[in-house]
Amino acid sequence: MKWIKRIAIGLVCLVVLVYAAGIAGLYFLQRDYQYSPSGEIVPLQDTSLVAQEIAIPTEGGAMLAGWYARPVGGQPVILYYKGNSGSFSEENERYAAFTQAGYGFLAFDYRGFPATPGTITEASILADSLAAFDWLAAQGYPIAIWGRSLGTGAATYVASERDADALLLESPFLSAVNVAAERYWYAPVYWLMLDTFRSDERIARVTEPVFIAHGTADETIGVSNGERLYALAPNPAELWIEEGGTHGDLWARGIWGRAEHFFETTEAAK
Repeated sequence: MKWIKRIAIGLVCLVVLVYAAGIAGLYFLQRDYQYSPSGEIVPLQDTSLVAQEIAIPTEGGAMLAGWYARPVGGQPVILYYKGNSGSFSEENERYAAFTQAGYGFLAFDYRGFPATPGTITEASILADSLAAFDWLAAQGYPIAIWGRSLGTGAATYVASERDADALLLESPFLSAVNVAAERYWYAPVYWLMLDTFRSDERIARVTEPVFIAHGTADETIGVSNGERLYALAPNPAELWIEEGGTHGDLWARGIWGRAEHFFETTEAAK
């Protein structure tokens, strides 16, 4: 019977070693899982936009590459915080819709994404996001903040630190660490995760009207994240839950029409 006991102990040790190796891999490679910064940069001249290329100074002497267009007719500027993959320039269809409706926009790449060299961390993303807001605030126009996916963490943080007219969150997380815990349920992610993006804590300091949009078929960030975050907002304005909507198709499903109504209502109430 001793050999059976030894085999059992050996198997337990093997399982523990494999588990520990997996946890170590998650820890050391976590930012590779969290961010997908590679992608092509779409030249501004290849779009239909009437906008200008800008460089925004951020911490450490780095410069954020972005595009900016002024609003017309007293409309606000939409400060757009992108998601975790590719370049901001890939979403130029959105910016074209903004400008066609008279809104200005500012969109940019955080450090470490295609148009802006650097290293990606939560601290750098938040610092870059504040730098973009401050640059835009100096232009003197009303600001409406729009964050998508990862960008909702940046947008919520900025809205908690600065005064804007409105905050729109598209497919947001309650926190990045909450999403990781749902996905990697077998790992102690609350102890391991470096870039946690605690929107659930920061939204308590957001005084702007909040619009949250989420799809019920979102497999990247579960819809309950948006629902729970909305419940925490001190100034909730609207929650749009799109039946069958996924993480990437809310634009095609009409979020812009709803967003425009939200911004119009917000500006009219000032």
